[in-house]
Parts: sequence; structure tokens; C-alpha cells
Amino acid sequence: MSEEGYDHATIEQRWQTAWAEEDAYRTPDDAEHPTYVLGMFPYPSGKLHMGHVRNYTITDSYARYRRMQGDDVLHPMGWDSFGLPAENAAKERDTDPREWTMDCIDTMRDQMKSMGFGYDWEREVTTCTPEYYQWNQWLFQQFHDEGLVDRRAAEVNWCPSCETVLADEQVEGEDEHCWRCGTIVEQRELDQWTLAITEYADELLEAIDELKGWPNSVRQMQRNWIGRQEGTTLEFSIEDHGPVEAFTTRVDTIFGAAFFALAPDHPISQAVAEDDESVRRFIEEEADPDGDEPNGVETGLTATNPANGDEIPVFVADFVLSDVGTGALMGVPGHDDRDHVFASKMGVEITPVIAPEPEEGKSKNGESDPEAPDVSEGAYTEDGVLVNSGDYSGLKSEEARELLTADIDSARFHTQYRLRDWLISRQRYWGTPIPAIHCDDCGPVMVPEEDLPVELPEFINTTGNPLDAAEEWKHVECPECGADAVRETDTMDTFVDSSWYFLRYISPDAEDAPFETGKADDWMPVDQYVGGIEHAVMHLLYARFVTKAIADLGMLKHREPFTNYLAQGMVLLDGKKMSKSKGNTVSPQRISAEYGADTARLFMMQAAQPERDFDWSEEGVRSTNRFLARFKNVVDSFDAESADGEDDSVAEYVRNEIDATIAVATGQYDALMFNTALREVQDLVDTLRTYADYTDVHAPTFGRGLTVATRLLAPVAPHIAEELYDELGYDEFVVDADWPTPETETEDTVERRQLIENTREDVRDIIDVAGISDPERIDVVVTPEWKYRALELAMDSDADNLISELMQEQEIREQGDAAASYGQDLQATRESLTPTLTPEREYEVLQQTAWLIEREFDAPIRVMTSSDADEGTVRKAEPGRPAIDILE
Repeated sequence: MSEEGYDHATIEQRWQTAWAEEDAYRTPDDAEHPTYVLGMFPYPSGKLHMGHVRNYTITDSYARYRRMQGDDVLHPMGWDSFGLPAENAAKERDTDPREWTMDCIDTMRDQMKSMGFGYDWEREVTTCTPEYYQWNQWLFQQFHDEGLVDRRAAEVNWCPSCETVLADEQVEGEDEHCWRCGTIVEQRELDQWTLAITEYADELLEAIDELKGWPNSVRQMQRNWIGRQEGTTLEFSIEDHGPVEAFTTRVDTIFGAAFFALAPDHPISQAVAEDDESVRRFIEEEADPDGDEPNGVETGLTATNPANGDEIPVFVADFVLSDVGTGALMGVPGHDDRDHVFASKMGVEITPVIAPEPEEGKSKNGESDPEAPDVSEGAYTEDGVLVNSGDYSGLKSEEARELLTADIDSARFHTQYRLRDWLISRQRYWGTPIPAIHCDDCGPVMVPEEDLPVELPEFINTTGNPLDAAEEWKHVECPECGADAVRETDTMDTFVDSSWYFLRYISPDAEDAPFETGKADDWMPVDQYVGGIEHAVMHLLYARFVTKAIADLGMLKHREPFTNYLAQGMVLLDGKKMSKSKGNTVSPQRISAEYGADTARLFMMQAAQPERDFDWSEEGVRSTNRFLARFKNVVDSFDAESADGEDDSVAEYVRNEIDATIAVATGQYDALMFNTALREVQDLVDTLRTYADYTDVHAPTFGRGLTVATRLLAPVAPHIAEELYDELGYDEFVVDADWPTPETETEDTVERRQLIENTREDVRDIIDVAGISDPERIDVVVTPEWKYRALELAMDSDADNLISELMQEQEIREQGDAAASYGQDLQATRESLTPTLTPEREYEVLQQTAWLIEREFDAPIRVMTSSDADEGTVRKAEPGRPAIDILE
């Protein structure tokens, strides 16, 4: 077999069959060392794309690694299979969403198996089956009994294209478009079911600090979405309309309030618009909440400042939102950037009332004199000391907030949130039926538990919500009074499905509960979760909320679902995100067919760190395939019985590299830095090939190197690893093999490798600069011991005069001018000094490495101590950088 490829198709089929026959990936129910590794389950759209392949290669590789480390690993897969795309596809094809979905699942499952993903398929869950969604309904009822479910009229986000309600989190962009189809969202008032996620707002926020294994960016996105603000509510009285409540986090600035602003849909704004054409026109035609600048219109009304009785103008402004705070606010242009822009545009006076705390220095009355800042060009937004604030002048901001809230009659401390209750009603067919029945006498009542699941009726291809047209299905008796009643025809937001699916994997066949509590307590929380950054708010926030609510039902002892979360980067093509609509996709199926699944997996994992984007490269794929072919050739050509090389310094060097590779790669696998771990494996394979090309190999050393490289590669390229492991004479699956461990000390790996690289680099540079074409001999001279001592002192010293300190040492002082010169070099570079090997170890390593230099430059190598070399050469040697003398 040439290095241009290998028979990947035969190898992959052989081992996939073997794994299936032996049930190789079955997870034990009772785990001694449980590790839960999970990738976000996919929506079954029909084919895997490159994002899927990258996500699931990351989790599969890590799961295999943990398994080889001796853990019992839970690594399941399932399908987030409800949702509007299936319903639309069914309408277009005049078929049933279930049939279309199940066909897609069959296709994607086969593709996952062909990629070698090691899932326990006996734990597969599919959210559109009654066996799964009955527990959505059951949990909904439990939450209802706990007071976490409500149905109320609400102004909602309505997508006219999808013909359904959207949660706030599903409205994107400044233009407020649908997250799924991009249509501009409308506002409607409908009766909707909600889950009270706001009841958990404080815990959801405060627990973020404990999620040390999550990216900081994701944690901050969650904080921002919850949006807790602590401040003060207080009332401004508007003439002819009475008191209006406002919320502010900076009540200390109230004496600088220059205007009062109302949201366009505030009742007072609407009332004024009936008689004021300019206000009506602004509300209906000009207001732009997403515009670059705040806009507004004066109402002619005034509001009374409750702190000082001043009358200030009232505006209707588009930057005030009815669903944030109270829909009304006091404008303090001197100390808020947005208010400053608005006041400047509207010609409102701007007065500073907060000054920076003065620097040290006392006035004649013994107090510091704060100087009011110039706010004519911009707001001063920091805390400070109050000025121009009557009796409160001179107080620090924090103290003033306390006193003003206590002193103003209508003021109260208040905490508000950006987070809103989770609106789960969807006016679509392909989702979990909400288990409620509407009775004219009893109101909405829950379906009795014994009647769960409420299954979907046959699909009706109609406009709007097909469940509204399912007459026989929706007309039922009221479970409480027996009167004629109607089922709820809304279905649940599909994020309900994904808010707890990770618990169902633990006991997917449980018939009396959504999961078995004891087993869940053993496996949860998920040790490593992997998925796209696009789910950093909606899915992760909902999963955290539902986990906490389930824990409060007494069903789970853990209150967070995911210990570690990795948001994998995108696979780009020519620097752009792959997209079917843009026609710039790469088919995983083509790559797998042409080069093999292992090549696709290995290329993806070595191309970049998992959380970073990377550009797809066909040449990179080919290069990866050639590496696998080279590795296979090395194993194929090795015959342990005929290999009779000596156990010499070359073999010792190779053993050191084997152990160093294990140590470094293991640390990188632990940190999910697969790209650097795989670089180590490839370097080891190259070292083994170089060894075999240079001399007859020492069979035990070479055989161990091949075994180690195979095991280290196995998590990422499992098929060829199984093939090579079998060729090396092992009876067990490599997936069941132990992770390799070093046989020698590896503490000086970094210094040893740096010494080798420095030495080879210096030889190359000298030959290049001097134009030496045929060196007769290369001498490598180790640094004298006094320089190592000087380096050691320099790294430990914090003395200003390093040379003076060095000269305190007799062995250094005896070197005279050479010591002073070296001391100056150390003084100049002391911030970047790093440890090196000892002189004895440096000599030993260079002896082991001499063959590499000899092979590269086709010249004999002589490694010398400083006592054996001439003084002129020795003078050039430094720790970690031996002197080089090349004879022509």
C-alpha cells in the first residue's frame, strides 16, 4: 500500500461490525467511576453536516480517552426531533411530520455509525415519541402543582411566517426577526402558557460564578440575559395623570433629573396621542427602539421631582421600553450617556450633580471640596460625591442612595430583571401537546396523570395550527365536572424537550418516572458538554432552570446540569461559515467515502483547538490521509522477531521520546487540546520512522513506540487504531486498552526538547551562514558548570546589582572578565530566563541525540564537556545552548 492512501473502507467496515457484535460501547448501569460525556443532540434534518461531525468527534474522542483512563463512560445520542421544520417539510411533501422525521433519523444514525462514533445506542432517545414526550407533560403538571405554570393574556412575539409565538430569546437582531426563518416579528396579545423561570432568577445568576468549567463569554451572556439590576422605585407625579412609578439604579443623581420619559405604549403616552397629533405621529410612524440614537417628542406635560419638587418636562421616548422596568424613567443627562444625547438633541438643560471624589487635601472647614465635572460634552457616569443636591451634597453616591430611598415617601428598594417568564405555547402541530383541558365552568384543568401521554392526532395538512382542526381529538369531557370541554391545542416550545433530555439518557426505559433518581444522582451532572455557542442563552438557561426545578421536586440532588461546557468553533470554507443557502458546504459523506472517517475526524481535531473556528482545507485532508498511510506502513513493515538492533543511546533517546509524548499528550487530552496532543502523536510516529531509516531498531523499544502511538491515536482515529493494534498482536479492542503511562521520569521533557531543538537549529544556522556544503565533523560543547550556577542565581535573585551578587561566588569570580560579561547578559535578560538541564543531563541528552544531527548533516558528531574542548569554543557555550564548532 502506498503512502497515498490505504483501504479505509474495508478497515472501517471490519471494526464497526466487530464493535456492534461485541456491544463494545454498552454503558454499565452501575458505574464505579462514572463520567458523563455529551454532545448536544441534533435536529434530524436528514444529513450530518460538518458542524455535527466536529461536535461529535470532540465528544467521541474525549469519551474514548476517559474510557481508556479506566472510567465508566456514559456517551449517548438521541434526536431533538420536534419542531417546525419537520411540519413544514411534511406540508410541502403532503406527508406526515413523523414519517419525514423518522426517515431523517434513520439516515443520520447510519451516518453517525459510519463515522465510528461510539454511542450506546440502547440509550437512544427521540423526543417526538410518546415514550419521551409523556414526561414533558408529566413534568409540566408537576411544575403546575408547584406554582411554576401560569396561563395568562400577554403581548407576545408572533412570527407571521411560522404562524407561532416566539419567546424573547427567539427574537434576534436589531430588526427583531425570527430566529428560525428571519421574518420580522409582530406583537400580538394571546392567552399563553408560561413557566416561571423568573422564580429562579437569583439562583440562576448567582450560581454562574460556580460554573468554573464554562467559558467566561458564555457565563457573561447568561448574566446579561438575566439582567439583574438593583435600585429604587419611586413616583413622579404627572399633571392631570397622577403618580407614575419609575425605576432607577442611580437615585443618587435625582437632583440632576432634567426630564421624565415614557414608553410609546405607556397608557399616558396613548392617552396624550389621542389629542396630540405630533405625539401620535411619533408613536405610530417615527419611534425606532432599535435606532442608533434616542428619539422622542415632548408632550407638554410636566412631572414633579419627588426629591426637590422641581417640575420637569415629560417626553415620549423610543428608548424607554414597557417590558423593561416600569415603562417610565427619569432622565439625568449629566450622568447617563443616552440621556445626555437625548437632552442635547431636545435642548434640555444639563446640570452635574455627581463629582469625582477629590484627591487628598483639605478645605478650610476640614472637608475635601468636590469639583463639579464639565458635562457639556458628555456625561460623568461614575459614582462620586453629590453636588448641587441640597442637603445631600457632600455625601458619597452609595450613602446617598440609601438615604434618598429612605427619605422619599414613595421610594422603595427594588430588584428587577431583564429575564421574563418562559413562554412555552406554540401554535403548531409538531410538538408536545400541552396536557390541559379547557372547561367553561372549571377553567383550564390538568389532564389526569393516568391519561398521559396525550398523544398527537393524525396530521392534518392545513393552514394555521393543525390541532385546531382535529375536531374529534380536541373535544373531550372535563376531568373535573364531566361537561363538554376542549383540549389545549397549543404545543410546547421544543426547548422544553432539550431542557432535560440528558436525564432521560440515564434510564431511557423507565416507565414510572422520567428517570431513576438514584442513577441520575450517580451520573449527574454531565462532566463534559459540547455544543454550539448559539445555544449559550436559550438552551443552557432553560436546562439550568429545569434542573433546579426538578431538584426542588426532590428528584435530583444536583442543581446544575453541566460541570464543563465547551462551545466548539465553526468549520469555515474560504473564511466563511458553511451554508446550504450559500452553496459553500463540504459533504462529510464525500470526505468519508474518499478518504475515510478516520481522516475526516483526525483532520478536524488537529486543525485547531476545539473552541476555535478553522478553515476547511482539502490539502489538509489529503495530508492527514497520507500520515495515516505512513503510520500503517511503519506497523506493517515491523517484524519484532527479525528486528535485532542494539539497546544503545539511540534506543534510549527513542524511549525518552515515547515517554515524553505520553506525558504531554495526556495533559493535552485532559484539557481537550486535541490538536496539540495529536501533534505529539504525529511527531512520535515520525521519530519512529526516522529511527527505522537510520539503523536496525531495538525491537522492544520500537514495538512499544508503535503500541503507544496507536493507543494515543485511538480516541480520534478509532478504526485504523483497532487495525494497527490487531496487527501488533493484541487480542482486545484498543477501545478497551489502558491508556499508556511513562516508564521513565518526564519532568525535564520541556528542557530536554528545547535543548535538542536549539542545538539542531544552531547547527543549521552556522552551516547556512558559513556556506558549508560538506562538513567534516561537528563538535557540540556543553557549557561549563559556573555558567549554570550563574543562571541559577540570576533566576532566584531580586537584587538590583546582579553582577555584584554573582561575584560573591568564588567559582564565578574566578572567571574574571568572562563572568562579568555573562553577568551583564543575564542582567539584561533576567525577566525571560528559564530553567535548563544540569550539565550532566545536558551532556547525556546530547549524546543520545547525536544521531539525529549526524543523520541530518551527514557528518560525525562529537559531544564534548567544557574540559575537553578548546577555550575559544567553550566561551560561546551557554546553558541550554551548547557551543557548535564545525570542521570543514
